[in-house]
Order: sequence, then structure tokens, then C-alpha cells
Amino acid sequence: MNDEYGVYLGLDVGKGDHHAVGLAPDGKRLHDAALPNTEARLRQLFDKLARHGRLLVVVDQPASIGALPVAVARACGHQVAYLPGLAMRRIADLHPGSAKTDARDAYVIADAARTMPHTLRRVDTGDETLAELEVLVGFDDDLAGEATRVSNRIRGLLTQIHPALERVLGPKLHHKAVLELLSRCGGPVGLRKAGRRKLLSIAAVHAPRMGQRLVEQIMTALDEQTVTVPGTTAAETILPRLADSLRDVLRQRDQVATQVERMLDAHPLAGVLTSMPGIGVRTAARILLEVGDGSSFATPGHLAAYAGLAPVTRRSGSSIRGEHPPRGGNKNLKRAEGKRHNAALICLARRRCDVLYAMLRDKIPYQPRPRDQAPVPA
Repeated sequence: MNDEYGVYLGLDVGKGDHHAVGLAPDGKRLHDAALPNTEARLRQLFDKLARHGRLLVVVDQPASIGALPVAVARACGHQVAYLPGLAMRRIADLHPGSAKTDARDAYVIADAARTMPHTLRRVDTGDETLAELEVLVGFDDDLAGEATRVSNRIRGLLTQIHPALERVLGPKLHHKAVLELLSRCGGPVGLRKAGRRKLLSIAAVHAPRMGQRLVEQIMTALDEQTVTVPGTTAAETILPRLADSLRDVLRQRDQVATQVERMLDAHPLAGVLTSMPGIGVRTAARILLEVGDGSSFATPGHLAAYAGLAPVTRRSGSSIRGEHPPRGGNKNLKRAEGKRHNAALICLARRRCDVLYAMLRDKIPYQPRPRDQAPVPA
């Protein structure tokens, strides 16, 4: 961030009111008061503080409840940045006192902008696509959580009344054929009553290839249990409703994914991100929202640290020593060296992070290295 500012304004944003603290370059308080979340009052404060020099507005949340201050600051021609929550908490520990108040948080934000500008992150300027993506991806996150909750409820009920049937249907619960069977027939009693022929006619519509195999697995599972567990009758009435609910949530996720994909097509970096194997529409959208075009990070190491992938050296005298693993080497060699599975995954993630940084920096699609091309020795 540019350090030639006359005022560093920290905003601890809230739903109804924010708290604003303005500091001069020497640390003198120029403003310290609650600030209503209205355009008129925001403009009034920005104009007042701008008399002292260039104004840098720093928020702790650039989206949701912090969206209006960011938009008004931009409209007034002021620079905007935000202080990530983790960095803010660590910086707050350096300030005296343990109270958690809006005024103290606003001061921490302003003082961090004044004394530690490297902790700030840029708020992408005026990108309507990212703003729209933020809303859609947030809604998709909510839908994903709801899908997980309903899925767990269905699997829990099946496990309670018929474990063998759960072992067949549970792993395939998001398949349209399975949801249709549960919706129209219910649980084990309804499936048995429907019979093989009806189950085949239902499953074949949504699973032409696996339908017959699925029905055979269901009938085999039903034959494994002859007793009726208490609660089965109630479960038979609940399972169809849960299946309908899960199907509706999954349908909404598909619709949101289509909207996200349509919006991503308008972003110049969408094709670059989705060219990397394993990055789909949702992941590409999340990357754009979290790191933007990557220009806020000076090196791949900065991006890796932001993603929590950079190794940390722990050393104190001769008693505490910790060395980070080397960056080079084949993934299989990492395991051969005795590295644990998680350590090997972190190494691979760091490699991907470095490649992602280069793709964003150069704005070029992913280019796989030929298999016969060995790494250049250091």
C-alpha cells in the first residue's frame, strides 16, 4: 500500500453502526466515534478527514456489512484496503489491554495501516463480477451445508432401522436414481413392497447403466434383515420428505453453478484458473474471491503463507529446532523419505500454489510438464 497518506481510517464494521478511528501519520487521533452505516454519514466523515491529506480507508470486512463503506469510499476517490481477521487478532495482542470493544478494534485496524502496511490486503477496485460472485458463492456454501445436513439425517435414519440398506444407498445418496427411489418408495418396508420390477422401472429412468445393479444390491440388502427395528414406521414417512428436500437443494446448487459459470466466463482469469486440473467452477470462483489476480502478493511464498502452506522454522537456542522440508523432489520420494501422508499432501499443495501464482501473474493457462522432462538440478 502507498505510505504517503495524511489519514489512516480504521473501520470496525457492524450491521447498524461502525466504529471509526482516524490516525495521523504520527499516531495522533483525528477521529474516534461511532459511525452510522448510511451513505450520507460516511461521505461526511470521509470529506472531513480528507482535509488532513490523502485518506486510506481500512475495513476488517470488505464484503457483506462492510460493502457500503467500501463503495462510498471508492465513490469519493479514496484508497481502500482491508485487514484480514487473523492478522488483526495477532496485532491486537501487541496492544495493551484485553478488552474487546469496537473502539479498540477500530484503533488496531488504523494503527496497523499506519505502522504495518504489509499486513493489509487490497480490495479489488470496482469489479462487479467479483461482487456478484461473492453473493452466489456464499449462497452455494449455505446450500452445501444444508445438503450435508440432510444427507447425514437420511444416512442416520437408514443406519438406525436397516444398516445393510444404508451401506448400499448411503454412498450413492446424491444420485438421482437413489433419491427418486427413496422419494417414491420410502425406506426398507416401502422398497420391499414395491418389488423388483417397479424398482427397476424407477431406477432405469435416472440410471440406465447402473439401475439394474443398484436394484439387485437393494434387494440383497433387504434380505439380510428380517426383524423390524422400532421407529421404522416413522422413518418410512420421513425418508421421502428428506429425499425430496435433498433433491431440491442439489437442484438449486446446479442452478447456482450454472450462474457462477456464466459469470466466470466474463472474467479474464476464469479460463486461466479452470485450465489447471482439479479446479472447477466453484473452486475457480473461490480463488478469485480470496486472492483476486494475485497482485497483492509479492512472491509465491507470500501467497503460500496466506494459504497456510508455507513452512515455519522453529528454532530457539539448541533445544528447539525445526527445519522445513525441501521444496524440490518427486512426490513419491517424499513418502520414501519417511514423510507422512499429510506432509506429502502439503508439499504437493505448495507446488500447486506456486504454479497458480505464476498462472495469475503471467495470465497464461496451465501447461503440464512432459513426463519425460526431469526437473533441472539446483
